[in-house]
Formats: sequence, C-alpha cells, structure tokens
Amino acid sequence: MTFRPTTSHWGAFSADIGADGRLQVAADPDDPSPSPLLGNLPDSLRHPTRVTAPAVRRGWLEHGPGPDSSRGNDEFVELGWDEALDLLAAELRRVRDDHGNKAVFGGSYGWASAGRFHHAQSQLRRFLNLFGGFTSSRHTYSNGTSAVVLPHIVGSADDVFRNGSSWPTIVKNTELLVAFGGVPEKNVFVTPGGVSRHHTPGFLARLAERDVDIALISPLRDDFPAAGAVQWYPIRPATDTALMLGLAHTLVVEDLHDRSFLDRYCAGYDEFEQYLLGMEDGVPKDAEWASHITEIPVGEIVSLARKMASSRTFITVTWSLQRIEHGEQPVWTAIALAAMLGQIGLPGGGFGHGYGSMGDSGDIGPDFHVPFLSQGVNPVDEFIPVARIADMLLNPGGCYDFDGAVRTFPDIRLVYWAGGNPFHHHQDLNKLRNAFARPDTVVVHEPYWTATARHADFVLPATTPLEREDFGSGRRDTHLVAMHQVAQPYGQARSDHVILAGLAERLGFGERFTEGRSPRAWLEHLYGSWRKNLAAAGVAAPSFAEFWSSGSYPLPSEEPDRTLFETFRQDPEANRLHTPSGKIEITSAVIKSFGYEDCLGHPAWLEPVEWLGGARAENFPLQLIANQPRTRLHSQLDVGSVSQFGKVAGREAIRIHPADAASRGIEDGDVVRVFNDRGACLAGAVVTSALRPGVVQLPTGAWFDPHGSLCVHGNPNVLTADRPTSRLSQGCAGQLVLVELERFDGTPPPVTVGSPPDVIKR
Repeated sequence: MTFRPTTSHWGAFSADIGADGRLQVAADPDDPSPSPLLGNLPDSLRHPTRVTAPAVRRGWLEHGPGPDSSRGNDEFVELGWDEALDLLAAELRRVRDDHGNKAVFGGSYGWASAGRFHHAQSQLRRFLNLFGGFTSSRHTYSNGTSAVVLPHIVGSADDVFRNGSSWPTIVKNTELLVAFGGVPEKNVFVTPGGVSRHHTPGFLARLAERDVDIALISPLRDDFPAAGAVQWYPIRPATDTALMLGLAHTLVVEDLHDRSFLDRYCAGYDEFEQYLLGMEDGVPKDAEWASHITEIPVGEIVSLARKMASSRTFITVTWSLQRIEHGEQPVWTAIALAAMLGQIGLPGGGFGHGYGSMGDSGDIGPDFHVPFLSQGVNPVDEFIPVARIADMLLNPGGCYDFDGAVRTFPDIRLVYWAGGNPFHHHQDLNKLRNAFARPDTVVVHEPYWTATARHADFVLPATTPLEREDFGSGRRDTHLVAMHQVAQPYGQARSDHVILAGLAERLGFGERFTEGRSPRAWLEHLYGSWRKNLAAAGVAAPSFAEFWSSGSYPLPSEEPDRTLFETFRQDPEANRLHTPSGKIEITSAVIKSFGYEDCLGHPAWLEPVEWLGGARAENFPLQLIANQPRTRLHSQLDVGSVSQFGKVAGREAIRIHPADAASRGIEDGDVVRVFNDRGACLAGAVVTSALRPGVVQLPTGAWFDPHGSLCVHGNPNVLTADRPTSRLSQGCAGQLVLVELERFDGTPPPVTVGSPPDVIKR
C-alpha cells in the first residue's frame, strides 16, 4: 500500500485504500500524542449517509420557493448537476433582484475541511462577495462572548487567544495552576486547520512530574488529568464568578492584593473594590457569601486565596465558562483576580483563556500565516452575531443590542450553508426548525445527510478532504502539510470550489471566481505567492513540487518561552493596551455607558436563570452540562466507529451521579428520557462518581434525530435555551441547562440518522 500524507483538525496522518476497498489510516509517526479521533475516518468515507447526487426537496420543486414547514420531513428528488445548478442560479438571481443582496445569508460557519484552499467558508464568501454581497455572521459559538468583551478589558481578544503564555513557560515557572473549568485533555487534540504535533498532553504530564499544585474548579473530576497534585473543587455549575469574587474579597480584607500593580497597570479597580466590599448593594462578596452560592466550603475559599497570593499563580478559564448566561463575567473576573495578585506579565503567572478548550492554546508552534484563498470584500455591511440565526429568521425587522449599538435583523429570503451544521451548534433545536421553515430557499453543501441537509431545499453533495487535493496547517502548527487525494469522490460529489464555479459561470462571474485556475493550479499559485513572501523575509521554502513530494514543510520555529503581556508589564507607557486608558480595565467606562443590566461596567455576580440555586430548579432539579464530546469533533463523523463505540444502547451517553441515578431507579446502561419544557431526548445512562451530585453531562454532537419534539439520539440542544449571554456580546449560552431525568420503559423509537432520507431517483 502507498500511504499518502494529509491532515485534519485533529491531526496529521497518512491514508490509503486497502485491497478490500476500505480506508486505512496511520497517525504521523512524529506526533507524540496522536488523536484517537482518526479512528472515525475508515467507516465514514463510504457510509450509507453520504449524499450521492444533487437533490432538491420535492415541495420546493412542486410549489417553488417560499416558507415551508415541511422542511425536515419532506422527500428529496435527485437531479443532474446541470439542472440543479440552473435552478439554483435562477433562484439566487431572483432573490437578489427582488430583495437585494442582504436578503442572502451566507451561513458558512463550522469546521469543514482543514485544508486552506478548500476551506468552505472562504470559498462561499468569495462566491457571495462576487455575487454582490450577503448578510454575514460574526464571531463563533465557541468563544463569541470573549471575543466581544476582551477588547474592552485588555484591548485585544487575539492576543489572549493566540499569544497566551506558552506551556513551557507555565511548566517551568508556575507553582499553582487555578483551572476554572479545568484543562480537559479530550479537547487538546483539536485545532482549526490541523495539528501536526500534539504537545499539550506531554506538558500536562510534565506539570505532574514537577508536582505543580492544581486547583481544579469544575463539577467534573475528569476536566483535568488525574496524575499530579490535583485538588478538586466540585463547584456548583454557573457559579465560578461568585467563587472568584469570594477569593478577591479575601485578598482585599487580608491585604494580600498588589496595590502597586493595580495603580500602575489597571483602570477602575477602586470601583470594583467597592462592589467587592458591598459598598454598592450592602452585600459583601466574602467567602461566606461565595460559599452559599458555590457550595465550596468557606475555609477552602479562604485557604485557596491565601495560597494564590503566596505562589506564582496562573489562572485559566475555559471557553465553556463564557458559553453561559452572563458569560462575560467569569472571564472579566478572572482577569481582575489575576491583576489583584499582581502577576500579569510574569513568567508562569497571570491569566489565560482557552487552555484545554483548543489544542493551540499555549502551544509552542509559530504564529505563522500560511497560504489561503482571498475572500474579497463584502459590499454588504449587514451582519448578525453568529448565535442569533434563529432570532434573525423568526424576527425580520426586529431590534437587538450588540456591543453598544442597536441593530435590526434583516429579512432573509435565502440561506446558503456550506461547511457547518447549525443543527449541532445552535440551541433550542425545535425553535431552529421553526426558523428554518421561514426563508424562501435553503441551500446546503454536505457530504452527509445531516439534520441541516434534511432541512434544506437544495442539497449539493460535497467531497470530503480525502477526495481532493489541498494543503493544511493550523494556528501555531509546526508544519504545512500536503493533503493528497486518497479516494475518488463518492457518487457525484464535487468540491465546494467546483460547485460554486459552476454557479458563478451561470451568474456571469465565473472567470473572476476561478481566475482561470483549476484547483491544482490554485494550490500551486497560492503556495508560490506565499513562498515569495517567505523569501522576502529571508526564509527559503522548497518549490511546490518538492513540498508536494515530501508531504510537509516544517514552518519557521519561534522561541518556546512566551508570557502574555510581558512587554506591557515591562513598560506600560511604551506598550499601552488598546483600551481607552491603555491599561487593563477592571471597570470599563465604555461598557458602563451602554447601560446594560445584564453586563455592568465591572465584573459582577449576575444570577442566571438556568442554575441550581434558582426557582426554575424546583421543576428541573438537575444541571445538564452540554460540553464537547471526547469521541468526535463537534458533530463531525458521528457515524464513525470511535463515536459509535461511545454510544450506550445506540444513543449518546449521559453521565449521572450514583445518588441521582438511585433516586430515579436508573441503572448503568438504561435508556433514559431527559426533558424540560423546551423538548426532550433519549440517552444511554452511565452511572459514575466522576461528577458532583445534581449534575448530569451529555456531550453535544449526536446527529439530531427528531420524532416530534423528542430527539431519540441524544442531542442536548433540544433542551438548551436560545438565550444570548448578554446584550453586550449576544453570544452562545448553551453550555448549561436545567433538566429532569427518568428511565424510559418499553421499546424506544429507533435511531434513524444512520440511513438517508427518502430520495426519489429519476
């Protein structure tokens, strides 16, 4: 066999088709910690859920474009490529001519291919920009809240996400790592664009070898590897901000805070201190107050605060903590707490965000731009925060707040989606189904019959990365990887580029879209331009032919020791932050001026609706954590063997504490019904003491399989609220939801997402 190199969001590997026609994969031999997710590939390449040919929903063919509640339940009719593209080009032209370009929503959000040329979002946005523009989305479901609030606090989100303190610096210098949300090792195998060398598991092991003290603040014990000096604080979910405030109050009253650092490097600390001491509302945010909310004992809070003040302390907050109501607050409060310790900018001290949320957080690879396809410029300035798609479709003309502005939802007539699955990412999927019934036309490029494809009017079969050529590299990746074609396209599948080139030709801008290049010619052109830029910077890269033959190119390395805001600490006047004060804004006059009751001018405890201390918990007494799965990337390749092996009774596995299981008569392996007043799903019970009582954990990403309002496969987003984090960021708040659980007696409905929908061939 001739194994050919390629890469994915979960790692570089090589692959080939065996004599039996089955895909075989092998991890990169130089990867110190290959991802187990590679095991999902062999069973998915030729799976029955692959889309075979262009298909159009029968109702759309018979009645034409328009709102239709039968999306998701209708049959499809297979068409030839020419007929399908002719119909779609005419519909695009109609919507543009009758309603304007802002009536087209370009919904390419998601992970799609690791390849830089066949990056679905770049391809679709390039096409729509040349078409005259479109309504776009901003930020991500993953960290959209932080992306808005961090510039107000420290001047930049990118600095925090991409230039955070490196793992070698942390391992070498940190004495106490306080991990709010932990550092879940399952997540570090994934990075957008690929990971050639997974370094983080090795650094976590070195923390244990050095006996670095770890304070794990999480309802889940396995949110940090078990090895090493880990003290678990099983906090009540959604209350991390209250714990941080209790720690900060202890620092103040025991005079353990660094007043000189606060005076020189921070703005607005005095107002925050007044809040801590209860000068605003008469409620001191002391350890006793925090203990009542978090259920962490008072003595442990005080002891941890003292230990943080006497140690080189690194505070990290996972992205999961900002995917909740008032998600700005744990991020903002953690920065304030780190500032009070006075260690921001010191090696091994300060704060970080996203360690354990993504494989490149703290990684040692270069922050290096690799070849990419230009998207051009969007002539339309209309956009929505990415998590507001259902609100947009359901409320055209409705007003909403966003980062100090009042905006209006556009009237969307055509949704064009490529490279993503909103029926995984979005919350309250029954609401989303209603929203998807509203546009005139929904277009989806998909390799598989996902729920998003089943709710479309046009389903155009897209190739997988193994069925085309590309090159890939992730953020802070160590290599640019040549992605060789390993398999022939399934059925009539075409790449997004080829599909869009066909549409562009029909719409009169084919030459501008392709610039006369084939996909291989594009790869050579993009690589060649990038190589010239490297040469101008004094870096010699091989020719494209040499790169393609060798399979990868090691990117220029950088110094592995890196400390966030080190230069700012050294000279805060010469290296001012991009905030109004040039300093860390513990109180933001700008945010305060917005007058948002759900995001004040300083960090604060704001009680959420979906938490165990609220009134809603009387009816739904379990806090469900809808976190990232360990068996796949989001919903990708849920049909793969690793993902399928993780199911219980054919459903997604839900973890439940023995005490909660016993009180409900639930045993390990039972099918259970998880429900609240938004919907319900079936899942397979796993009884474990690895989470605190009152908490259940059901990962996201099981392919949505609705039977009425019940998802029989275990997608938790039938339960989560489509509620923004706040008026400031309008981010995703889908991490936590209150539910109840009961054993499902009798024969459960079958899981049907492993088979395609009804398709009429003609």
